[in-house]
Amino acid sequence: MSKVKNLAINYKTAEEFKKFREYGSQELHMIDELEANVIDANIDSPFYGIYQGDDLAARMCLYRREDTDHPIDNDTADYLVIWKLEVLEKYQGRGLGSELIEYAKSFNIPIKAISRFQNSRDFFEKHDFGAHEYDIERDLADESLMWYPK
Repeated sequence: MSKVKNLAINYKTAEEFKKFREYGSQELHMIDELEANVIDANIDSPFYGIYQGDDLAARMCLYRREDTDHPIDNDTADYLVIWKLEVLEKYQGRGLGSELIEYAKSFNIPIKAISRFQNSRDFFEKHDFGAHEYDIERDLADESLMWYPK
């Protein structure tokens, strides 16, 4: 059984992220901070992942958001956000993405998932995420789905 781990913000993690299709500005910012020696080694990383042997096989960005100005609904201003959930192609079909989702659900608060790929919407819907009312100031250009604890 794989285990979800909080990923340290370091050069090794930054290098591993380059293998993922959704490699972008947040990772580049992390690398810039590392290279400038500005980053605190004790900072909490919003990235979580699953290793298969020495390879980072799956990862997601997961962080808590408290937004009383633009709540998801009348009762939900405190929630988690998942984005950049991705499993490397050679590790797909092994349930690693589902393990990441189950890890996020273990916090037992609502989760907003940002669906960036065409097939990711089906993946999130399979894990009981559903549509919610779009708000341009809250959701920007994101197509997102919500999960609520039972």
